[in-house]
Amino acid sequence: MSVAGLSVFGVQLPHPWFALLALLALPAWWWSQRSAGRVVFSSLRVLPGGGTTWRTAIAWLPDALVALAIVALSIALVGPRAGDKSSRIRRDGIAIVMALDVSGSMRALDLSAKNQELTRLDAVKRSFEQFVLGTKKLAGRPDDAIGLVAFARYADTRSPLTLDHNNLVAAARQLDFAMQDEDGTAIGAGLELAVQRLADFKARSKVVILLTDGESNVHDIDEDTAIDDAVKAGVKVYTIGAGTTGVAPVRVDRGDGRTELMQMSVSIDEATLRRIAERTGGQYFRATDNASLQHVYSAIDKLERTSLEEERFMEYEEYYPYFVVAAMSLVVIAMLLRGTVLRRLP
Repeated sequence: MSVAGLSVFGVQLPHPWFALLALLALPAWWWSQRSAGRVVFSSLRVLPGGGTTWRTAIAWLPDALVALAIVALSIALVGPRAGDKSSRIRRDGIAIVMALDVSGSMRALDLSAKNQELTRLDAVKRSFEQFVLGTKKLAGRPDDAIGLVAFARYADTRSPLTLDHNNLVAAARQLDFAMQDEDGTAIGAGLELAVQRLADFKARSKVVILLTDGESNVHDIDEDTAIDDAVKAGVKVYTIGAGTTGVAPVRVDRGDGRTELMQMSVSIDEATLRRIAERTGGQYFRATDNASLQHVYSAIDKLERTSLEEERFMEYEEYYPYFVVAAMSLVVIAMLLRGTVLRRLP
């Protein structure tokens, strides 16, 4: 395992002490110069005249190239590298399944924004998207695997647990109200399916966010059975009761191309939602308007945050191969010069 080393101009040097090997270039140069080939003559008169030639002027070049090759190899051993600035820190994330009521009562308009008429379902979809992708106030959940379950009389999976949050949000945007023959509120079925999606998923924390605006009136799967399964699987459930109680406005199609606002009787089984949250170690929230719905998601976002313990995976661009190639090239050039135009006499 490499040591931390030094950093020069943003380039990390994990093994800086190998740079001392560059000093070997000096004795190598000295020894190469001393070992120059020579011929012994009985008299200087037999040597040809003419002085220094271009070959004798650069006779030192092969030796210098070998010395530079030693320097390049020492730099390669230092291991210069630079971290990839675009690499993201990966954390051990949380697995979250959103179980969302899509029954007909979600048509009520009491969760509308200030300047925009929104059904309960539209408001919840918007808040869920902001919870997943983030806003100025919410950091988003980039490291969490998130899935989506919709329920009315029956429950079905709209998105499996995934890190592909763009496709997850696309699936959420396509949610619509249950057909008339599938209308109803099966809280037990919605919770049970969400727990099943999480049961075998490997994550340090497993969470269900269950949102409904009514009372459970379909009991094919009992709520207590779903709660027991959640406890066994180690799943924490946050429940949200969405909407006002008593009456809520709803827009009704008159059939002649016009619509009108009517008051719809609504009620929420808060006792069941509290029981689910308490037995699974979660928390119950009440959202009576758009602002409080935003606050609920913000609160859950703070409660279920990835631990500060994290593994950092930094990708590096390694530069040592360039210096190895340079060293080999210098040695080859030196050998070619020494064997051809700058050949020495033995």
